[in-house]
Amino acid sequence: MAHEGGVGPLDYGLMVVGTLTLAAHRVAPRVVLAVTTVCLTGLVLHAEPSTTAAFPVLGAVHGAAHKGHRLLAGAASAVFLVGFFAAAPGADDIVERTLLLTGWFVCAVATGVAGKTWQAYLRQSEERALEAERTREEAALRRAGEERLRIARELHDSLTHSISIVKLQAGVAIHLARKRGEEIPPALLAIQEASGEAMRELRATLDVLRTDEPTGSPALLVERARAAGLAVELTVTGRERPLSPALDRAAYRIVQEALTNAARHAGGPALVSVRLGYGERELVLRIEDDGVAAPGRPTVEGTGLTGMRERVGALGGRLWAGPRDGGGFAVRVELPIEGGAAGVDGGGAADDGGAVGDGDAADDGGGRAVVAGRAGPGARERERA
Repeated sequence: MAHEGGVGPLDYGLMVVGTLTLAAHRVAPRVVLAVTTVCLTGLVLHAEPSTTAAFPVLGAVHGAAHKGHRLLAGAASAVFLVGFFAAAPGADDIVERTLLLTGWFVCAVATGVAGKTWQAYLRQSEERALEAERTREEAALRRAGEERLRIARELHDSLTHSISIVKLQAGVAIHLARKRGEEIPPALLAIQEASGEAMRELRATLDVLRTDEPTGSPALLVERARAAGLAVELTVTGRERPLSPALDRAAYRIVQEALTNAARHAGGPALVSVRLGYGERELVLRIEDDGVAAPGRPTVEGTGLTGMRERVGALGGRLWAGPRDGGGFAVRVELPIEGGAAGVDGGGAADDGGAVGDGDAADDGGGRAVVAGRAGPGARERERA
């Protein structure tokens, strides 16, 4: 434009300001868009409608659209195009050049939006990778615990019942022999002793397999979540005191699952609050976040919430989980402390319907077989004796 002539000091000033302002497009895209559009539109109106004057505005439009200001980018494009056309409405090629610039501005907005979408996709991929790395160890521990419980159930079903029957029959035979005054065969005494020892060892093995102790406390979970980049606040009210293993384990797993869901679904800048309330008769857990969950959106329960509900139900507690009225998600759990001390662990550690099967036999210390559950062969004679 300077080479063609007709450019004065004001035009040079508009060129310099409108162009150099682009250096701040990452910091203040809207300000840059406004300044560049005003300067370059004033340039074409004061000097002449040169196509090269559109290049800085194209850059500002692209930067604004990339930052998410699509409407402002479109408005700035329309302002410049109107000014460009109004600078020389009677020129022969003004319509053609205006239409050409319109296509360029549409491309600038489209590429800005596409770049923003692509960067958002990359950020989500990185967050998913980091989350997978964080939860890999916990998932491995859960799978190991599930496998231990499966093995414990298999051993319980396949071995415990059979061994208890052997011990029961040996005890009945020894009792009948003593009643009749007959000599007790040594092999029978050995069978009774060996079966009793096998039962004790098998019980110990099942207890080890069924162990599912938590790997820390809710406070440790909060520290881990903070180290992973999640904003978490922990509040403890009431008289903090030791809980039963079952209740302590359930509280740990509930807080763990709630923090995992918050990290996964609440959104990056969300704030999570964890409140532990120690009452005289119940423990109250409240995990809330101010994330993207909306009150009108239905909650779809996954395996995490389902497992949480099962743990709470096994302890006789109550659970509420869903979006908050002001936005975000909330989990509230009330666990009876007396119920937690009863020994129910909700994780398979206690047997359902008789821990050692039908006909579990144990020795009462005097050589007599004591039966729990369904009576086996010879039980009536033992009872009469």
